[in-house]
Amino acid sequence: MTKRLIAALCAVSGIILAAPACAGELRQGGKLLLTGGVSAIEGSAGGGLATWSLIAGNETDAGIGGTAHATIVELPDFDLKSVGVALGVRNRVELSYAHQVFNTRAAGATLGIGRNFEFGQDVFGAKVRVLGDAVYDQDRLLPQISVGVQYKRAEKADIIAAIGGKQAEGTDFLISAAKLVLSKSLVIGSTVRFTKANHFGLLGFGGDKSDAYHPEFEGSAGVLISPRILLGAEVRTNPDNLGFAREQSAYDLFAAWQVQRHVAMTVAYTDLGDIATVKRQRGAFLSIQGGF
Repeated sequence: MTKRLIAALCAVSGIILAAPACAGELRQGGKLLLTGGVSAIEGSAGGGLATWSLIAGNETDAGIGGTAHATIVELPDFDLKSVGVALGVRNRVELSYAHQVFNTRAAGATLGIGRNFEFGQDVFGAKVRVLGDAVYDQDRLLPQISVGVQYKRAEKADIIAAIGGKQAEGTDFLISAAKLVLSKSLVIGSTVRFTKANHFGLLGFGGDKSDAYHPEFEGSAGVLISPRILLGAEVRTNPDNLGFAREQSAYDLFAAWQVQRHVAMTVAYTDLGDIATVKRQRGAFLSIQGGF
C-alpha cells in the first residue's frame, strides 16, 4: 500500500483520521480510526454484541497491532463483565482471549443458586481474513470476508448439567463480512455463527430441547458522524436450547468514541431479552479499549 493511496483515502468524504495514517507512517499504526472495530464481549474485533470480519489493532499489513478491553453490562437483575486481549497480525490473522463473569445478584437467590452466584467463561478465538479489504476496496462490491472459531470453556459444569445443559465447553464457527463505504461514512457488518451456546456459552452448550449446531445471525450498521464517533445498532440471534428458560435475540444501540489513537470507549443501550426466566433484561453497556 503506497503513501499516495493512503493520502487519497484520508481525503475521501472529509474523513481525515489520525496523523500517522495520513503521513504513511504504517509502523505507528496506519489504520483509519475505528476501522479495526471495538472489542466485542467475546474479545474479538467487532461491535459490543457482534463479531465483525475486521482484524483487531491499529496496524495495517505492515505490522502487528492489538487491543485490550474491559467491559461491563449492567442489567436490572444481572451484570456481565468481560476483560480480554486481541492480537492482529498484518491485518490478516487475529488471535483473541476474553474472560467473562456473569453475576446473578439478588436473582440468584430466587433461582435457588444463591445471591451473587457467578458463572464464568473463558473464550479463545482465532480469525483469518480470506477475501477483500473493508477500507481499500472502495471500487469493489466485495466486502471483507473472514472466517473464525471461538472455543468457549464455561465454569460451573455441575450447575449447567442441572439446568439441562449438555456440555460445559463448546466451539463456535463464524463467517463474517464487513464493508466500509467511505463516500457515505457507513460501516456495515454481518456474521453467521454456527453455535450450540446457551446465553453466549455462560450456561453451557446444547440442552434438553436441542443439542445441534444452529446458524445464528449477527448484524451491525453504523455511521461515522465525525472522524472519531461512530453511531450504530446491532442485532444478535441466539439458539433456544434449554427447556427451563427461553432465550431471545439481543439488540443494542451504541456510540463508539475514539478518544485518541490508542484509546476508545463504547456506550450502548442493550436489550438481552429474558435471561433464566427473569424478564426484560435491558440496561447499559460500557467498554474501554486500549490499542496499538
